[in-house]
Amino acid sequence: MKSSIIVSDPEILGGTPVFRGTRVPIRALFDYLQFSTIDEFLVGYPHISREMVNEVLAVIAKRVSAVPHRKRRETTA
Repeated sequence: MKSSIIVSDPEILGGTPVFRGTRVPIRALFDYLQFSTIDEFLVGYPHISREMVNEVLAVIAKRVSAVPHRKRRETTA
């Protein structure tokens, strides 16, 4: 699943996933959410919009709720 909001580029923070167009790691959002709120994250990172946060959360939600693909068992005849 490709995301338009989450970017991982070896030239940006060594490939750490960041918000597109920034050097703000996605991990920073989840660090804030552990002890704080989205509003406080937005105050700390004013160049990140609420829409960007919502898009990241939607992408992550899709990834964690996706049904894993099962490998087919090969049968020998």
